[in-house]
Parts: sequence; C-alpha cells; structure tokens
Amino acid sequence: MTQTGSRILLVDDDTVFSAVMKRGFQRRGFATRACDSADAAIAACAAFQPSHILLDLNMPGISGLVALPQLLQQAPNAKLVVLTGYSSIATAVQATKAGAANYLCKPATIDEVLHAFEEGKTAHATDIPVDPISIDRLEWEHIQRVLRDNDGNISATARALGMHRRTLQRKLQKRPVRK
Repeated sequence: MTQTGSRILLVDDDTVFSAVMKRGFQRRGFATRACDSADAAIAACAAFQPSHILLDLNMPGISGLVALPQLLQQAPNAKLVVLTGYSSIATAVQATKAGAANYLCKPATIDEVLHAFEEGKTAHATDIPVDPISIDRLEWEHIQRVLRDNDGNISATARALGMHRRTLQRKLQKRPVRK
C-alpha cells in the first residue's frame, strides 16, 4: 500500500523507534518528519502540514495528550493516531475525545498503524473479551485515572492513593499489564 503525496509527522522520544518507523513509512510513499518531543512537533506541524500524525503520549516536557489538540488545530485535516507503550482506558478515552482517530498500544507494525489511520472513527464494534480484567491491570487503570485527575502530579496522586511517592514512581516506570 503506497501513499504517494501523503505526509506523516512522527512524534516519539524514542529516536530508534522513530527512525525505524520513518524508513517504513518512506518505503510506503510517505513524506516523513520525525520529532522527539511534543514541543518540536507543535513547532514543525504548521510548516509541514501533515496528512497523518503518529503521536506518543509519554514524553519528556509536554505530554502527547496535551499536545494532541494543538497539533490538530495546526493541521485540521490530519488524521491522528496515538501509539503508546503506557496505555490505559482513561488516556484512550481522553485521546479520542480530544480528536484522535485511533489509539494503539506499542509494539505495533506499520501495517497496523496504517490500518488504524484507515479505520479512524468508523471503527467496527470490537469483541469484548470473556475473561475479566486482571487485578494488576485494574490497578494500572486506577493509577492512570487518579494521575490524570491530579494533572500528572506524582506527589498529589500518591497522597490520593494513600501510597508513598517512590512506590508510585516505581509502579509508573513499569510497562502496563496487558490483561
């Protein structure tokens, strides 16, 4: 599948991951620009005018969730897909409400990302798994919701959860549990 004339803005602080994705998109006919921070992406977006934006959420400086509406404001015709290694239901809901066409968990292939751009907001109903969510995943989701409610403030979140700040930081450094 080639996308001649399409332009994609890759926003991820993992430069190796961005380089691999950039090569893959270029092979499929995309003009690409990679930014390693949300600030750099916001600065580059107006001049580059991407048709597609692939955005990570967890980055130093401004969060991808905060940058999302600003990117869509500068490139209103762009389709935006969030691709993150720290997924949660709370951030998925917040991202889609802010205008993301889709939300994916890392790792994802370029074909999966392209499918997410095509699928966009006309996604078909997803099958709901029969197995209930695990306690570990439920804990991760709750921490993410409380963290969002406290605007990303670790100390305030730790107080709200009744745990030590360092314990919360250790939990946040781990990858989320899949199930």
